[in-house]
Amino acid sequence: MSADLPEAERTYGMAGIRSMLDANGMVHLELEGIPHWWTKGPERAESDNIRRLLLRASEALGARHIKIHPDDGGGPWELGHWAEEFATLAQQAQGVGARLGIEFLPWTNIKTVHDGLRLVEEAGHDAGGLIIDVWHTERADTPPADLAKVPLHRIVGVELNDADSDVIGTLFEDTVNRRKYCGDGSFDLIGDINALRHAGWTGPWGVEILSHEHRNLDVRTSSKRAFSTAIAQLERAIEGASSTTTSGAR
Repeated sequence: MSADLPEAERTYGMAGIRSMLDANGMVHLELEGIPHWWTKGPERAESDNIRRLLLRASEALGARHIKIHPDDGGGPWELGHWAEEFATLAQQAQGVGARLGIEFLPWTNIKTVHDGLRLVEEAGHDAGGLIIDVWHTERADTPPADLAKVPLHRIVGVELNDADSDVIGTLFEDTVNRRKYCGDGSFDLIGDINALRHAGWTGPWGVEILSHEHRNLDVRTSSKRAFSTAIAQLERAIEGASSTTTSGAR
């Protein structure tokens, strides 16, 4: 997270951070995120400071991609302006060896995979695309069939998780406090995984669990549980696809 990076750099330096990542076998690195990248004034000035930090860190640490978010306030957005700003940022990310991914969020002004795809296609930059988090597609009632149609070159990253069928509190409160480990909730994870594989996704599968339960566990236990439950769903999806293929061949 961009808020943690300055302190980490002061303590360890970029070279020290890179060394720790390498020592722990971290292959795929994501940096997040740049706020208010579409606006002007004091908010944009602060945004540009964070942009410079993350671009520098991406180059030093070998980040795979940089994640950005839409407007949490849900205000209107002008496609041409947002696309121009997105394309500029994507070009800058490409210049340091990374891609740029926008994560659509159902309580913001870019709510769905369709909204996000409209933006990145209008921007038209090869380094720009979408971060597809299944929490956001499920809460926006996006069927797996729609994920299967996303052009592969527009998928920058994928994140898996689960949740109960009912939203408790606001969407934001639900997403940061009540996510579940993969397979423990109501999501059609098998359908989502198979749809993204149908789209051609062979990149890393991120796991993003945000919950009171997860935060109260020690890091070794929580990391192991997040990994093992995600792997179980990925393997189930493979088995299901194989079974379907075999049945169809009879």
